[in-house]
Amino acid sequence: MTLEEHYKIISNDYADLFIEYNRNPKLLEIFPNSTPHLINTRFAIAYVPSNQLNSTFISQFSYSAIPNLYGLTSQESLEASGVRKLRRIPGFNLLGKDVLVGIIDTGIDYKNPIFLHPDGSSKIQYLWDQALDSNNVPERFFYGTEFTKNQIDQALTNNDPLSLVPSTDENGHGTMLAGIMAGSEDVKNNFYGVAPEADLIVVKLKQAKQNLKDFYIIPPDNPCYQENDIMWGIEYILQRAEELKRPCAVCIGLGSSQGGHDGRGALSNLLSIYSGVPGFIICLPAGNEGDKKRHYSNFITPSDAPKAFELNIGEQELGFSMEFWGNPPNIYSIDISSPTGEFIPSITKSLKSHQLVSFLFEKTLIDVDYQLIESRTSAELILLRFHNPTPGIWRFHIYSKGNTMGAYNIWLPMNGFISKDTYFLQPDPYTTITSPGDGTAPITVTAYNPDNDSLFLGASKGYTRDGIIKPELAAPGVNIVTPTLGNGFIYSSGTGIAAAHVAGISAIMLEWGIIRGFYPDMDTEVIKKYLIRGAKRSNTQQYPNKDLGYGIVDIYNVFNVLRTDFPSVPNQY
Repeated sequence: MTLEEHYKIISNDYADLFIEYNRNPKLLEIFPNSTPHLINTRFAIAYVPSNQLNSTFISQFSYSAIPNLYGLTSQESLEASGVRKLRRIPGFNLLGKDVLVGIIDTGIDYKNPIFLHPDGSSKIQYLWDQALDSNNVPERFFYGTEFTKNQIDQALTNNDPLSLVPSTDENGHGTMLAGIMAGSEDVKNNFYGVAPEADLIVVKLKQAKQNLKDFYIIPPDNPCYQENDIMWGIEYILQRAEELKRPCAVCIGLGSSQGGHDGRGALSNLLSIYSGVPGFIICLPAGNEGDKKRHYSNFITPSDAPKAFELNIGEQELGFSMEFWGNPPNIYSIDISSPTGEFIPSITKSLKSHQLVSFLFEKTLIDVDYQLIESRTSAELILLRFHNPTPGIWRFHIYSKGNTMGAYNIWLPMNGFISKDTYFLQPDPYTTITSPGDGTAPITVTAYNPDNDSLFLGASKGYTRDGIIKPELAAPGVNIVTPTLGNGFIYSSGTGIAAAHVAGISAIMLEWGIIRGFYPDMDTEVIKKYLIRGAKRSNTQQYPNKDLGYGIVDIYNVFNVLRTDFPSVPNQY
């Protein structure tokens, strides 16, 4: 790749667009100055001049061509999920030895002692910092900087480690999740990683380009990452794990409320494919949107009058997007009333259209993109992007044309991408699983409080828009001791913590299955089924359910079930 092509990858002068060979293979012909960058045999990225990503792009081309934007999701936990109990069995001390864990997040504080082996060397086998530009780029990936274990070990012996390996975690989220998965124990602070003998492959994501943040009106200074950079991250971890010939459990502690919430997004699709690779396990958070009032849903029959809903827009809201997804075969439309009473009649229906809505007495502008059949989901999409919205109560009516019952969902952006004071007045806490946790094959994990087995208040709830059971499992994720920057520890909560916990448990199952040879070709689905069989379930609930999936993770009970139902298996321990 030339210097000019490298510049396009990292520069805000160029926007990143998906090329999906079975959907929009001629996109490059439309943008003659673009440069393609192959991800795999299905997806590539085209780097096109930023001015091409204008307000009419979706109506001219496709919603699915624009990468979605992702944000962060967030000794007691080990005891609750049976890890410590399992370790107490003689000869069954699973610690993740010879297994890898992968993390795609905000980076890692590689100097923290919890990421060192007893001899002082680093557990990190590879670190790809996408945000650090240099000539030392990973082969085939063309941007960022790659550091090897040898380079990190050298840095750790230097008085100024960052002079040799200048990669940092400014946020702390990646350090936290990596520590939960594979951190060494710190008895003084009551901290224990789930798989402390596992090694790490780390991807630090670069921040999303400003042109894409501007398109979706994302607030400045918020951690925000592009879908294609996450996809590159999973490709990188898979490639390095195969080179090392070691099984790997991956945690992606990120989420997005963009898209159809049906697992058909580019990232969700890729992760479902790679979940079938033996020895490569993918664990994802359900998201933290369950109590944020940012989802609305309803049904409408042919005889119904238009269905109304209301949206409160906060005083400090500068702008945001709102996505309406209508189930086929009905055709839907929407009208808008502002807080001051200005009325915008039903948005014109067509196969694809863009309309700029303005108001006589207000500064608000709304870009409305209408797609009768969105290419990946086949659902109807109405995307509204509000600029300088007037604070107060906005009212909308949904119209439906068809002879069947229609169903529709509306989502606002995830936490951090919108003011906390902008929300629906009649919200639906269900169908709030964030992408890529809505993907079919990966293990999607929600968080619960191990003190009382109650669901984390903020946890996103299932199922997906088309009824796929998500989340599958719950893991400790409330008031958990977690590492933070500066070698400290804090109490943290969130479904990202729960997903990291299950990624660590997956690592010790890989040690049992692949390293010790009891199940050499286990993949994500196999581990998921083992964990579901061993999950704790209450007699007062039906399973699966939209809150806890199939129940609470209990790795000890996984093997106890094997011992009870397959008595020949324990003799092999």
